[in-house]
Amino acid sequence: MTRTASCSCGRLRVGCEGEPQRVSLCHCLACQKRTGSTYGIAAFFREQDVVTHGRSSLYVRQADSGFRVTFHFCPDCGSTVFWKPERLPDLTAVAAGAFADPTFPKPANAVHLESRHSWVGDL
Repeated sequence: MTRTASCSCGRLRVGCEGEPQRVSLCHCLACQKRTGSTYGIAAFFREQDVVTHGRSSLYVRQADSGFRVTFHFCPDCGSTVFWKPERLPDLTAVAAGAFADPTFPKPANAVHLESRHSWVGDL
C-alpha cells in the first residue's frame, strides 16, 4: 500500500510505502505552534519507504530531548508535510493530517501530556 501526503497547494508531496512504524500524538508547545492546533500527530515511516516530490524549505529546531528536528514545508503555501528527527535517523515523520485520509491509523501513544489542553478529549 502506498499513501500520499501533500501540502495545501499540492506542490510538495510524500509517498509512503506500507504501514507507519508508529503514529504518535504530541501535545508539546512547539507542535501546537507548528500546527496552529492543540497538538500534532506524526506518522513515522522507515526512511527507505518515503519518496518526496517537489520543493521544500527547511526549518531546524532543537527538540526538548536536545536533538535537532528538520522540518520540510512547502515554500508556496507554508504547510509542514514531513520532518526528520535527529534522534530517530532511520525514520521520517509525516504529518498525519497531510494524508487527508479519515481511515488513517490512529495514534498509539501521546507525549508531552503536561502541555495538553484540559478540554482535549471532552468533545
